[in-house]
This record gives sequence, C-alpha cells and structure tokens, in this order.
Amino acid sequence: MEKQSAQLQFESLLDALRAAGEPTRLRLLRLLAREELSVMELVSILDQSQPRVSRHLKLMTEAGLIERFPDGAWVFYRLSHAPSMRPLLESILRLSGDAYPEDLQQLEAIRVTRRQSAEGYFETIAPKWDEIRSHYISESDVEAAVLKVLGDQPFRHLIDLGTGSGRMLELLGGRAETAIGVDQSQHMLNIARAKAFGAGLSHADFRHGDIYDTRLNGGAADLVVIHQVLHFLSDPGRAIAEAGRLLAGGGRLLIADFAHHDLEVMREQYQHRRLGMLDEDMAEWFRTAGLTPSTILDLPPQKSGGLTVKIWLAKKS
Repeated sequence: MEKQSAQLQFESLLDALRAAGEPTRLRLLRLLAREELSVMELVSILDQSQPRVSRHLKLMTEAGLIERFPDGAWVFYRLSHAPSMRPLLESILRLSGDAYPEDLQQLEAIRVTRRQSAEGYFETIAPKWDEIRSHYISESDVEAAVLKVLGDQPFRHLIDLGTGSGRMLELLGGRAETAIGVDQSQHMLNIARAKAFGAGLSHADFRHGDIYDTRLNGGAADLVVIHQVLHFLSDPGRAIAEAGRLLAGGGRLLIADFAHHDLEVMREQYQHRRLGMLDEDMAEWFRTAGLTPSTILDLPPQKSGGLTVKIWLAKKS
C-alpha cells in the first residue's frame, strides 16, 4: 500500500511538472500567486486568445497546480491550496525570476481600473449607502446579531476595515477606548466622520487607506470588524490576513457579509466582485491568517429573493 501511494505521488509530481513546463503557464502561475483572476482578465494581461489561455488553465487545473471556481457567470482561478502542491509551487515561483515584467504592469493596470470603478460607484451611492444595505436584510437585525455574537467580552482597541458610512463604529465605538475606521473613499469617510461626531464619538479616528495594507501598527487591536466589504474585493484573503496582523493575541475578527448566492445582478449593477462568501474559503483564509473560527451565524432574508447575511467570528491565538 505504501509503495502504491508513493508511486501515485510520484506520478502526480510528474503531471504537475509537465503542466508547469511552458512559458505561458509559468506566467499564469506568477499572476495567480498575486491574486485570483478571471479568464478574461488573464487574456487581457497576456494579450493571448481566450481559447489558448483557457487550455493552459485547464491543463494546470487537471494537474492540481491551480483551482478553478465559478462565481455566477464568471470563472476565477487561483493557486492550489493542496499541501502536496505548495512546496512545488513555491519553488517554481521563486525560480521564475523577473521575466515578463509587463505582465505585472498589466495586472496593476487592471487593479487601477477596478479600483477607479469601485471608488466611482461608492462616490455615487455614498449618500444612499445605508438604504441600499437595508434593501437586502434588516440592518437592525444584523446589528443585533453582531452585538449578540460579540457578547459582553470587553475590547479596548477597535478597527473597522472598509468602514463605509461608519455604522459599525457608531454601534461599537462607545465600548472602546480607541476606534479607527479605514476606507479608500474620502466621501464615505466624510459621512462617517459626521456620523461619529453626531454620536458623540470624539475618540473615533478615520484614516484613508488600503484594506490590504492599512499601515497601522500590528498586534494591538482587540477587535477588528469587516462589515459588508469582502464581496467587493478581488482577494478577500489578503484583507483577512491584514486583519490578523492588526489583532493582538486573543483578539477577535468579526466579519459580516453575504452567503454565497447566484444573483448576477449584484455584480452587474452594484460592483460586487464576488457573489457572496463560501464557508470553505473563509475557513482557509482564517487558517492562513492564524485565526481560529468560533462562531458562524446565518441571517436569512425577510423577503423572497433577498440575500442571506452571515456572521463569522474568529480569534487570534
């Protein structure tokens, strides 16, 4: 049995090496190491035909080097999370060097385009942000659930990533000694500042910043909140990793977001990058960030066709 297992492992390694041994596939691996990308985004970056890129992706998926996951009408790809593949992938990426720097330039151009589109959307809808959220599920029910999940455990230093209109700081900021809201939209931050002032939260601070790289001091927060943000991101795992970095030992991360769904209109009209979150993805992101999940709560919609909101609570060791 051990001999048979070793033979299978050897054959899997050969398959992976064959699948990686081609210039375009190495370029694809390097891009997917940076973030999850759709077929059409990869086509745009490589300036190759869609059938050609799809064939390369299919071969590497079959060899276990990458993972394919559909999300509504879109299909995304990412590096494999399989432990057996990680050492090989890390070696390939380390040895691939700096060839084809234009790939990374094109990737950054796509990121800039996405960011501008999202920021333009937020600037447009900022005054109606809370109204849009309440369209899907009662925000008061979500807030009550957030308070219930957090319980009476105290927290001194609160950080709200993607603070938007600042509602989570309004809800929780009074329990904290320091409260920081981070967002990329200055318009949203202005609304959040006005709300915090009206709520008497003189200790609340607001920072214009990147959720992937906040530049805040790490290891200090007792509670980090990411409320209805992850579905806008191309790489939610990076945001969760940044939250993990910000947390002190024993600190908690609370995430509220949509459960996975198939309403493509959310992407078409509301700039959602992802159609909700899968529990298995969340579990992997938590593990990578050094967090242990403790609570998962489902909040079903109150009307037909609505979206289920989920709350995940995780703790840093």
